[in-house]
Amino acid sequence: MTNLATILTDSARRHPDRPAVRLDDVVLTFAELDEQSAVAAAWLLDRGVERGDRVGIMLPNIVQFPVLYYAVLRAGATVVPMNPLLKAGEIEHYLRDSGARLALVSPPAAPEARVAALATGTEVVVVDDDTPVGTPGQEVRWTPAPRDDLDTAVILYTSGTTGTPKGAQLTHANLRHNCAAFVGLVGLSTEDVVMGCLPLFHAFGQSNGLNAALAAGACLTLVPRFDPTAVLRLVERDRVTVFEGVPTMYVTMLNAGPGVADTSSLGLCISGGASLPVEVLRGFEDTFGAPVLEGYGLSETSPTATFNRPGRTKPGSIGVPIDGVELRLVARDGTEAAPGEVGEIAIRGHNVMKGYWNRPEATAAAIVDGWFLSGDMATRDEDGFYFVVDRKKDLIIRGGYNIYPREIEEVLYGHPAVLEAAVVGVPHPTLGEEVAAAVTLRPAHAVSPEQLREYVKARVAAYKYPRHVWVAPALPKGPTGKILKRDIEPPADVASSVRSHPVLQASEASGAGLLR
Repeated sequence: MTNLATILTDSARRHPDRPAVRLDDVVLTFAELDEQSAVAAAWLLDRGVERGDRVGIMLPNIVQFPVLYYAVLRAGATVVPMNPLLKAGEIEHYLRDSGARLALVSPPAAPEARVAALATGTEVVVVDDDTPVGTPGQEVRWTPAPRDDLDTAVILYTSGTTGTPKGAQLTHANLRHNCAAFVGLVGLSTEDVVMGCLPLFHAFGQSNGLNAALAAGACLTLVPRFDPTAVLRLVERDRVTVFEGVPTMYVTMLNAGPGVADTSSLGLCISGGASLPVEVLRGFEDTFGAPVLEGYGLSETSPTATFNRPGRTKPGSIGVPIDGVELRLVARDGTEAAPGEVGEIAIRGHNVMKGYWNRPEATAAAIVDGWFLSGDMATRDEDGFYFVVDRKKDLIIRGGYNIYPREIEEVLYGHPAVLEAAVVGVPHPTLGEEVAAAVTLRPAHAVSPEQLREYVKARVAAYKYPRHVWVAPALPKGPTGKILKRDIEPPADVASSVRSHPVLQASEASGAGLLR
């Protein structure tokens, strides 16, 4: 029976005067963060927030996020993190679905949040960037409210790539165990400074960044908006030792190149959220001299499920299961896939969510006999390392042949002119689907779509190479910087060629989009 907020209170007792969080010139010690969080918890209780109530937090990476995150938890309530860039309709779904009693929002997000709240009856409170919540000195409850291990601590909404976003219920035990496993795995300590580029409203940034850093007594340097050059300079200023990011961050930092700042303090880099191309991993390690460890997980798994270990890595691999977690690969016939064969990743352990909020049918479909079915396809080698092939739903079936986009993307990333790449399936009248690729180019580089097509054609089987290739000014991305394939718009010539096919017309009639 341990409240997740004890991550903060325990570290504040052990390291009261050490810096806990920093945003530019604002630095809070563990004692100060603990006090502000306790005051904010008292403020929440005074507003009528009760044990088990849901409270939305819609803030960027500012100091008030950790203050309020732990305040909600220590008051005995449940945190509902929300992207501050959401629009009113999206916010309304989060508030209505979770039944949030209160929403704490940043000033820029307030207009959209207020429109949403009118429809749900949720109270909205605007939180300024640097104004403490509550009244310092008021009587506070220093000890977090008792919570059972299986009580829901956080409801994280999935991205909604397959429909309406669902709320993954992560328990106090889920997040506490996942945090402890990650701290031990990478060896975080009080001497570390962790770069907080990842959004704290997202599972990766929240568990592996915020919770892990504070549990270890390390300092978390907050970055509200990612800019590669600015981030590299922050590494120098704050002597950052651990960088955590998603592949697009590594791509743009690598493109910024060495010499921007002194990054010699970097001792370890963590990548997650999507597959990191091997060429980018090797290039980053060669350029900045810091090892990059890749891991894997989902919102539903708190999030970490597997990781490479320091000194035991394989490029392109997501590593092996973390302590207390099991993985198996499920073949199409329901049996376990043999080493080298492709199967769907199934996960069992302390990290698997309690279930989807108010979605018993979706929960039953996702968790079977205690195993969470991820929807991700992977292989396992003889050493027990796992390699993600692609999302089950991103699989392209061309003329009966299975094509995994990541394989083609890896080839494209090997071209010196390519900065980013996304491979998707587009409808085809006889083959079912055709392979298509959108790319962005590095500055001062030029290459034609035809040249890229021939480049890939020379390196993969004939049925795999993309028949449609186009150069885009940018690729659409989500809040963590993950490329959103569902939002990729093909150029007019590609769109018109597939739009005339009866297969596409049928899919549009059934509500399917052009690109998956």
